[in-house]
This record gives sequence, C-alpha cells and structure tokens, in this order.
Amino acid sequence: MKAYLVLDTGDVFEGTWIGQPSEVLGEVVFTTGMTGYQEVLTDPSYAGQIVTFTYPLLGNYGIVPGEEESVRPHCAGVILSEAYEQADTSLSEWLHRYGVTGIAGVDTRTVVKIIREKKCVRGVISPVPNPHVEEWPDPCSLHWVSQVSVAKPVTYDGEPFSPHIVLVDFGAKASILRSLQELGCRVTVVPFHLSPSEVAKMEPDGLLFSNGPGDPKALLPYLSEWVPFIQRIPTMGICLGHQLLALAMGGDTGRLSFGHRGSNHPVKELETGRVWITSQNHGYAVREESLDPAQWRVTHRHIHDGSVEGIAHRQYPILGVQFHPEAHPGPSDAAEIFQRFIETVQQKRKVTIHVG
Repeated sequence: MKAYLVLDTGDVFEGTWIGQPSEVLGEVVFTTGMTGYQEVLTDPSYAGQIVTFTYPLLGNYGIVPGEEESVRPHCAGVILSEAYEQADTSLSEWLHRYGVTGIAGVDTRTVVKIIREKKCVRGVISPVPNPHVEEWPDPCSLHWVSQVSVAKPVTYDGEPFSPHIVLVDFGAKASILRSLQELGCRVTVVPFHLSPSEVAKMEPDGLLFSNGPGDPKALLPYLSEWVPFIQRIPTMGICLGHQLLALAMGGDTGRLSFGHRGSNHPVKELETGRVWITSQNHGYAVREESLDPAQWRVTHRHIHDGSVEGIAHRQYPILGVQFHPEAHPGPSDAAEIFQRFIETVQQKRKVTIHVG
C-alpha cells in the first residue's frame, strides 16, 4: 500500500505505510541515534513532529517492555528507510496500536540533507502525492505541552529523610523521574500550569523543570510567577526546562538551524575541559548574547556549533542543561549532573535547618 512523504519544499518521496495509515502533518526532524527507537518515539518532546531516523534499519530488536519514556508514542509520524518486522513484537503493529502513522522505504539520507539545507521543514505523510494543507501546526502553541503534562500532582515516595523534589512536568521523560528516585529522592510530579503558590505548599527542597515539546516562548505567560520561587530554592532545568529558566530570568531563546537530536552529541564542560557524549532532543537554544555575564555563566557548550548547552546563575541556585543527563537512549557521561543538583539541594536544606 503506497504512502507519500510530501515536504513544504516541494520534494515528494514514495514509500509504504507502517503503523496507522492516515494523513498526518508536522515539522520534519531527524535523529541520529543508532539505537533507542522505542525511547525516542515515546519521548514527549517529539509531540507534533514527524521523526526521521537516520539509522537505516529499525525494528530489528522489537519492542521491549519497560523501555518507554511515557505511556505511549507522542510524535505525529515516523519516517524510516527500512522496517524489520518481528513476528511477536512488530514495530509497525506497536505504532498501529497507538494510532501513529509512518512511512518506510524512504531515502532518509536525502530527507536529512534537505532539512540541513532548508532548516525548518514541514511535511505530510499522505496516501496521495499532492495533499492539500490549509494550515501547518504552530510550534508556539500551548497545545503540545498541554497534551503531554500530567493532569494532577502525583507523589513518589523516597528514602527516609530524603529531599523532596517537585518535578514540573512540561513533558517529562520517565527516566528523569527514575534518576531522581535512584538518588533516594521523594518526587512530586506536577502539571506545568500549577501555580507556584500551590507548589510552595508542598514544601519542596528543590525544583526541576522538565523537557517538553514546542517553542519555549509559548510558556512565557507562566514564567514571571516562578521568579521569586526559583530565586530562593535550588532549581534545575533540562532541555525545554533549561530554556524556560533562562527566559524567566530575562534571557532569550531562538531556533537552531536544524536542531540537535540523537545520542551522540559532544558537549564540553568549560570548567574542567571534559567532553561528554550526550543525548539531545531540541530545536531551540538559549541565546548566549541575551545572558548578562554578571548574572550568568555558561557551563557547557556544544562542540559542533558552539551553542549554549549549560548555564548557572551567579547569585541564585539555578542551573540548566540543554542535553539529557538521564540519557535513555544514550551514554551516561552526564549523569553526575543529577548528583550535583541533589548535593546543592542537601546543602541548602542543612543551612535552612540550622537557621530554623
């Protein structure tokens, strides 16, 4: 059964359906990881996007229970070169179960070249080579975060006397929660729209702003209320959360040429000179020129394009990283970021208890 990938550049690719055969449209992005397709497809940060896998063969190890980053795939669609169908754990059947549309048999190398040349590319997976598109999805919409955030607060117990971390859910990966739990933390996951005053009643020892989909500026109306809170409590941001902390404190963000997506991105820690290979998934970044050097220091930088990958506030206990220290998929080079954050939280708790 024929399917077509039609880009807004005018390029058309013929292939075959996998997953749910239905017409979908969205921004077309690419990820360079060689493994971890199940984790990528269930990463809420891909909501509304059509994901192109550069690795030529997907589905060869099936679907592994427990490897998901959320309860279901959230991407708009999938583009593959070749799909390997396992009899018992078929990738196509799994996508179909969740209503996700895909196309296989596409020259993904050419798709990636087009994205790299044209920057932002939108596309349609369709049963016809000339679909009619009235309006493209808007990345600067609250719709994307709204559909992947939790509906109400959920608390996960930790070890006795462990710090209480509130995870503000803009589309958090399950591995972020697991990473905090592995450090013994009690974690409360809250909806992105819950007011800081309600969060304060939970008496958290630290805050973590999660990853998530869309343009960070869609969330500007929510950020000013957070400023007094994050100025007095240790706060960490990951990916979208990192961008939101910069915006809240007067910085700016902008779109990258074609984003960083994959599990092989080199990042340099400026203080030590160490280079970490990191997992990433973002199309926006913090603009370095928007950061007041008297207030912020850049802690990490991408080796390939020099973009900002980490920031720390000089006055307040605020830090953000653009990469994913929880990885999954990807290497664990940056996992110590969580340990550093919890050490800051613990130190702040000691001071608070002593003063009290």
